Amino acid sequence: MIEGTVEQVWAVATDVARWSEWDPHEEASRLDGEFVAGTTGWVKPKGAPAGPFTITAVRPEESWSSQAAIPFGRLVGTRRYEQIDANHVRLVERVEVHGPFAPLFRLIWEKGMRRDMPLTFAALEREACNRFAQHG
Repeated sequence: MIEGTVEQVWAVATDVARWSEWDPHEEASRLDGEFVAGTTGWVKPKGAPAGPFTITAVRPEESWSSQAAIPFGRLVGTRRYEQIDANHVRLVERVEVHGPFAPLFRLIWEKGMRRDMPLTFAALEREACNRFAQHG
C-alpha cells in the first residue's frame, strides 16, 4: 500500500517514457503510441536484456497487463491499483513466465524481482507525490 490516489499513481505508472526517471530498476523505456491494448513499447531493465513488450489489456485507473517475448516463451505482467481510502492505494503486480525458459528465468531473475518490488512501489509513491505536489 502506498500514499496517494489511484489517479495520481496511475498517471505516473502509465507514463512509460519516464519510468527510468523514478524506477530504480529501469534504465530506459518508451511507448510507441497511446496507453491502450495493442500498443507496443520497449524497455531496458537494469541487469536484464532490453526488449519489446505489448500492452494486452487496460482498465483505466484499475489495471493493465503486458506481454513480452523471452527465449522460447513469454513474460506476462499484470498490475492492479485499488483505492483503499482517501489517501492510500493498494498495488499488486503479478508476473508469469511461460515456456521452457521459465525455470531459468525464475532461477536468475524472479527472486530479485520479488525482493526489489517494494523499492519500485516506494519510488512510484515518491514520484506521484512529487509530481502532484508541484502541479496541484
